[in-house]
Amino acid sequence: MFFDIGLGEVLGLAVLAMFLVGPERLPKVAGEAAKWVKKIRELANSATAELKENLGPGFEDLQPKDLNPKTFVKKQISEMLDEENPKAKSNTSKAMIDPDLL
Repeated sequence: MFFDIGLGEVLGLAVLAMFLVGPERLPKVAGEAAKWVKKIRELANSATAELKENLGPGFEDLQPKDLNPKTFVKKQISEMLDEENPKAKSNTSKAMIDPDLL
């Protein structure tokens, strides 16, 4: 599920919410929480789209998990090695990242 939370945890949180909020206000609070989750998702999607736009060509398939430096470097190296162009495998190939952006 979401954030590696299982069914048991979700049920436990629901019971806890019912005790803390009360059964009469629980639907309203759940609706507000759903609105906040939707807003956060929209903000994350717009931030990712803006980042892709600002980085320029070559980053159309960028995912937020790719921003981890280890993942980013592994992905760039594997793409470079997967190319069938022998020039890309040599040490004299051009860097895929513009040094001025760093």
